[in-house]
Amino acid sequence: MNQSVLILADFVPTGVKNPQTIDVQDIELEKLFKLSEQNDIPRSFIYIHKDCESVFQKLKEKHKIIKAAGGLVKNGEGDYLFIFRLGKWDLPKGKVESHEKMREAAVREVEEECGLKIDYLGKKIQTSYHTYYLRNGEFVLKQTNWYEMGVNKVPKLVPQLEEDITQAEWLDGRNLKQVRQNTYPIIAHILEDNL
Repeated sequence: MNQSVLILADFVPTGVKNPQTIDVQDIELEKLFKLSEQNDIPRSFIYIHKDCESVFQKLKEKHKIIKAAGGLVKNGEGDYLFIFRLGKWDLPKGKVESHEKMREAAVREVEEECGLKIDYLGKKIQTSYHTYYLRNGEFVLKQTNWYEMGVNKVPKLVPQLEEDITQAEWLDGRNLKQVRQNTYPIIAHILEDNL
């Protein structure tokens, strides 16, 4: 839900600020999405259930799923690739074409969005989900598979302007304050788990 987070858990997670517990009938993603947009304060919604996986499967069954793939790319000097799109720092990613496998799409999207050639495709590091509206007004759930990637040396980056990417930058993974202060919770979570 962009800046807000829905957590499905079988226990109350630690470190969640100002959680709002919701009932099962309130787990309507579109309703939570609209509620999260009512103010600029990110919210954490928590649903506690002994079988979180089945609850999550039911949520996925209710919505159209758009598949996407992207990468956490490291260069030959140990810096990481970030893009700046629509006022936020992000990782390169994009939609999977009907004929593609997720891994193929991840490489293609990263290469297209940043104007470089991926030399190494590693393991899948995470799958994330977020919601948004399509241009036709349809509410969808986007599933993104994230992969570890690498390039030799430090290739020049060319941001894909037609995708609203205004910057593509190599940044030191030990000093990402500017990114962490202006990114999406999903991206912050990927960085926390993988850097």
